[in-house]
Amino acid sequence: MFTGIIEELGTIGDIKTKAQSMQLTILAKIILSEVKLGDSIAVNGVCLTVTSFADGQFTVDVMPETYIATSLAKIKINDKVNLESALRFNGKLGGHFVTGHVDGIGLIKQIANTVNAINYTIELDKNLMQYCIYKGSIAVDGTSLTIFGIGDDWLNIALIPHTVKNSVIGSKKIGDIVNIECDMLGKYVLNLAKTNNLHTSSNITKEILAKNGFI
Repeated sequence: MFTGIIEELGTIGDIKTKAQSMQLTILAKIILSEVKLGDSIAVNGVCLTVTSFADGQFTVDVMPETYIATSLAKIKINDKVNLESALRFNGKLGGHFVTGHVDGIGLIKQIANTVNAINYTIELDKNLMQYCIYKGSIAVDGTSLTIFGIGDDWLNIALIPHTVKNSVIGSKKIGDIVNIECDMLGKYVLNLAKTNNLHTSSNITKEILAKNGFI
């Protein structure tokens, strides 16, 4: 579990690829201060397991399902990546609950500068849009952000200067892809509604609400 608050920008030091899998060596400092074998680290929003580490670097394996479903397949040596270590429950929750299980990829369609922020319009598959709401949370390349605009197949996010400087999103261009993880609360609620046929108010009963922990 993660929060979407990026701790460090790492650098891809080496890539070993096989058919539809890869091993990444990532150069980093801060993220390694308390690392142990088997720890989870989110790399551009993808939860990966540390398989080895040494001074200033660690390795992770990217399995076929992750390779196919995320932007990591297009990563190159010297590329910067967002890094976040797993959430400690005695720490601060500064963003929102992020699992590191990417739902899909988005395509950057527009970038516009405002007074003190940069607005990004990201095109998403309509299947993902059902989990997105205005002023809701979304993880883009692992960064916890707020949705400030929404359409049938797109949403808007805004980056403040700090986020631009300290995450990979700030260097993205129109036409680039980003990893998307929708808010897990929205996914659970929508699935619950479908499972219990809660799409109309007439189907919502006190018994159903109690059974599912709402009351």
